[in-house]
Amino acid sequence: MPQSSKPQPPITKLLVANRGEIALRIMRSAKEMGIETVAVYSEADRAALHVRYADEAICIGPAPSNQSYLVGEKIIDACRQTGAQAIHPGYGFLSENAAFARAVRSAGLILVGPTPEAMEIMGNKLSAKAAALTYQIPMVPGTEEAITDIQEAKQRAIEVGFPILIKAAAGGGGKGMRIVEGVADFEEQMHLAVSEATSAFGDGSVFIERYVTSPRHIEIQVLGDTHGNIVHLFERECSVQRRHQKVVEEAPSSVLTPAIREKMGKCAVDVARSVNYVGAGTVEFILDENLDFFFLEMNTRLQVEHPVTELITGLDLVKEQLKIAGGEVLGFGQGDLNIHGHAIELRVYAEDPLNNFLPDIGTLQTYQTPKGNGVRVDDGFEQGMEIPIYYDPMIAKLITYGKDREEAIARMIRAIDEYDITGIQTTLGFGKFVMQHPAFTSGNFDTHFVGKYFNAQSLDETDGEEAMLAALMAVELLKNEKKTALSPLALQQGQSDWIKNRRRY
Repeated sequence: MPQSSKPQPPITKLLVANRGEIALRIMRSAKEMGIETVAVYSEADRAALHVRYADEAICIGPAPSNQSYLVGEKIIDACRQTGAQAIHPGYGFLSENAAFARAVRSAGLILVGPTPEAMEIMGNKLSAKAAALTYQIPMVPGTEEAITDIQEAKQRAIEVGFPILIKAAAGGGGKGMRIVEGVADFEEQMHLAVSEATSAFGDGSVFIERYVTSPRHIEIQVLGDTHGNIVHLFERECSVQRRHQKVVEEAPSSVLTPAIREKMGKCAVDVARSVNYVGAGTVEFILDENLDFFFLEMNTRLQVEHPVTELITGLDLVKEQLKIAGGEVLGFGQGDLNIHGHAIELRVYAEDPLNNFLPDIGTLQTYQTPKGNGVRVDDGFEQGMEIPIYYDPMIAKLITYGKDREEAIARMIRAIDEYDITGIQTTLGFGKFVMQHPAFTSGNFDTHFVGKYFNAQSLDETDGEEAMLAALMAVELLKNEKKTALSPLALQQGQSDWIKNRRRY
């Protein structure tokens, strides 16, 4: 059943219940639509760019997010103070919190997102699987209900066949997840998964499924309006991950055939239809070595990687969200949508790839973003700002676009080289490693890319090769330019420039 399509006044003032790059990204689209914006901020974000950009700004508490960005009552009160009619939650924080969505609705405000009912169903992996099964969506063999009896779970695991995966029903980000290679390890791993799930989510429910040994992570972007129309905007490949979290995404995938793409797209639309989905959402699948796909979960919000979909479709997903929240009918059907070119996104985190991607904090002593054709940077920082310890360590999303995958990769390498960040460690060097690795350039990779190919020596080896090349080039230049007064100081400067560039990463 479609949601109510009763006419409502247009949104003229929007509160963005988030921070950093996503808050800025939402506000810019709202501004283009003539919608005033309200920023909320913690005491740690008083000088943040999104606070300066918004038409109005309200401080909602101390730096810790559980005293500011995660306090729904403060955000709703900020709407009352400013007259904002709608709230865009971005991603993270309260974006998939059904209780907050219900409180927004009770306050007579508009949440730019799905209904709390859809959030609740899709927020639990077991209820999400049950909803998807009503449309016969392919599932990885396993259990369709929570398992609490360890002996029963062990027997089911034997029937499914090892290796198996124990997963938290309410989980995400790899928490409450355990790979079990054989029956001898099952009980211990089951206890650990339940304990971790209880600690992380307050819910120890787990289920089991066959472990796909070489999975690719493919997700489909969907949009649904309040009039029952749902379309998909093709796929994103998100298989380059660390700690079960994405670092590199691209659209389209290099391995999907048109036939598989059409089947996955239809399944994604059916999953959304199973919960009367409204707004932007993402249906996630795993793809095995035989190119068979299985439903994984649904994210009931805008995704970090949404820009790659925007670039290949020509759509602004935030504008589409705001139109849908305002009661408008989708302005296009499935047949109107096509893939144009190729886009890649690198999440630029304040993390040290040489130290197991641990977060790094400090001051952005140098911060210069790349520019030029086919390069987009969504960020929320400027030179001299500090990376706060309280929040996600992502600095920016670096996105490149080209007529094909090869051009998008080449532009990403060029953009990484131009991105100048000093004062903290970042994932830029790791991104360049990925772009130049034969497994990635060939398209022959899976979610184990980091474990298979990357270690602390990888960047050092790459740096050594580049240093040797730079030295050889300098010697050759010296030979060929005998008539030119190329001094040892100039050569030394060239080596220093290379060292400076290496430290950007």
